[in-house]
Amino acid sequence: MRIVASQLIPYRLPLRRPWRSAHGVITHRVGWLVRLATDAGLVGHGDCAPLPEAGTETPESAQQHLQARLPLLCGSDPQVALAEMDGAAFRTPAARGALETALLDLLAQHAGVPLARSLNARAPLAVRVNAAIGALDDRVLERAREAADAGFAVLKLKIGLAAPENELAALRRLADELPPGAVLRLDANGAWSWDQARHFIEGLAGLPVESLEEPLARPDIGGLACLQALAPFPLALDESLGRPARLDVDTLLASAAVRRLVLKPMVLGGVVPAYALACRAVAAGVECVATSTVDSAVGVAAATHLAVALDNDLAHGVATASWLSQDVGKSPHLVGGWMYLDKAMSGLGFFPSACGVPHAEC
Repeated sequence: MRIVASQLIPYRLPLRRPWRSAHGVITHRVGWLVRLATDAGLVGHGDCAPLPEAGTETPESAQQHLQARLPLLCGSDPQVALAEMDGAAFRTPAARGALETALLDLLAQHAGVPLARSLNARAPLAVRVNAAIGALDDRVLERAREAADAGFAVLKLKIGLAAPENELAALRRLADELPPGAVLRLDANGAWSWDQARHFIEGLAGLPVESLEEPLARPDIGGLACLQALAPFPLALDESLGRPARLDVDTLLASAAVRRLVLKPMVLGGVVPAYALACRAVAAGVECVATSTVDSAVGVAAATHLAVALDNDLAHGVATASWLSQDVGKSPHLVGGWMYLDKAMSGLGFFPSACGVPHAEC
């Protein structure tokens, strides 16, 4: 099997409402789809949607990498091309991940298996997911109830956007109104000093908190370890694992400073580096969840295959397609707080939308 054609397809996808975090506000997702075609009639896709605040390269760096590398794939065997991919995961992770995903898509289609089972042959084809309900604004309770009614048990909130005392008060009010069994997954996106984080963790006592991501603006292993000792729930790292990495991963895993890693293929250079890190983390007693970065349907599919390959009982952060008012195709099937991969599909299982992959809003 040889690659006979390649395309780099730009897109600009508007969000239904602004995505707010301690890093700022996003109203669109802008990126490129990689499309590879083979002489066997197979077509593979990958998504490059850089988000520097989440730990990726800049869009300019990603585009340069893709424009340089994509033409070189024509005439290549996908297996050889995958084996020869350079170590660009921490220089241009979003671009590298797009190329890797497209190659993995081709190879899994050729083998007749879902991409997830090329990572883990025993992977199930369904995974529990959290609902991303945004920030603590005046409609958060409405969104929390809608998510719970739709079958989500884990509700993810962006915090670190207001004074800690105000957010703690809002969380207490929200917790009082949550349906039975619902828990809160909190993401501070590096908003706080160590003292602020300690105060916030202490203020969460008695609330149904499932985990807290990225509490520190300047994370260090000693500080994280002290906070984790205070917290009755897992602390998690996300963008601290990205580019440039804020912490040495080997030291982090050896220290058990946090109990969870959040793995984003777009940030870590693709599903293979992300899955390899997960294997190391689990061996060290650290749990892992996979998430998207509010990606297109291709990026969501890649993150979902990673989540499925992890094969654990945690809720993963891949149910983000509803944030986009337009997309390049359909994401994996979501129902009742679970994401399902199509058993009849091999590879990534992605097909472009009827209007075609948008070069702009379509």
